[in-house]
This record gives sequence, C-alpha cells and structure tokens, in this order.
Amino acid sequence: MLKEKYGAEIEEILSRYPVRRSALLPLLNLAQREEGYVSEAVMKEIAAILRLTPPQVYEVVTFYTLLNLKPIGTFHIQVCKSLMCALVGSDALLGWLQARLGIRPGETTPDRLFTLSTVECLASCGTGPMMQVNDDYYERLTEEKVDLILADLKRDGTSPLKSGPFMWPEPAPAKQGA
Repeated sequence: MLKEKYGAEIEEILSRYPVRRSALLPLLNLAQREEGYVSEAVMKEIAAILRLTPPQVYEVVTFYTLLNLKPIGTFHIQVCKSLMCALVGSDALLGWLQARLGIRPGETTPDRLFTLSTVECLASCGTGPMMQVNDDYYERLTEEKVDLILADLKRDGTSPLKSGPFMWPEPAPAKQGA
C-alpha cells in the first residue's frame, strides 16, 4: 500500500543511502505523513522493503516519540517533562491541559482534535514550562496562554503565540539611542 502510492519517492529515499537500513527513519516519516501514525501493516511493508524483520522496525518506532503507533488528533500536544521543565511548572501545565481537554496523556479528545502526550526534553530548557503542538513550540506558558492557544487552534488551526522552536538564548535588547 505504501509502495503502490509512493513508489518513486521510496526509490528516491533508498537511493540516498548506501546501506538500505539507513532509510528506515525517512520511510517511517513518509508512512506517518500518509496515515498520521505508523500501522502494523506499514511496519511490515517497510521491513520487507528494507530487508529487515518487523521487530527491527517496531523497536525503532517505539524508541522515537515523534512516531505514533495509533491515530492521533489534529493537534498533537507534547508537554516536556524533563527536570528543568518540572522545576518551572510542567506538572501544573499538564494538569491544566488535562482539565481543559478532559483527557490524560496518551488519549485523544472525542472530536479527534487534540492528543496529549508527555515527552522527555524538547531542548528548550531556558523557556519552560513549554509544549510542542505538532511542529510548533509554545514557551513560557501560563494557564492564560494555554487557554488562548487552545482557543486559537480550535478556531484558526494555528496560534500566533507559537515561539519557536528555540527562543533561547534570547537576543540582547537593543541599546537606547543606538
């Protein structure tokens, strides 16, 4: 099914790597882009393409939090749970999101709009608490900011409050009179 639809793209990906196995992550990303997650059938197909066993593909899929084993919502909210974010309030942020969305980590809202996950370190330690929604970072979050972000996402599909990735280190302020 993946090869039927994306045969030329798969061949182009394979041509970039002298060792077939090295194409695993790009093929998994292609599969997830198509379905929103990596299904068991697709893992088996990719294993056959790369001459790997299905467990070899599965162990890679389960290692990376950027790959999903089940369908997710339109907006995948990932809350950083590293020590740095925990020290500045990631637990409170997660609690606020759970209360607002009515779901726990690993769950999706009934309207399939939001999926909530926790992840280890999104590499924005100086701007926590923070979360990633799809590919966008939202940093220095407060309950008020989170409410605005959720409303923006529901209404517009995006939010002007996205900040990155990587707002840190911040540029030095401009000097007065310069």
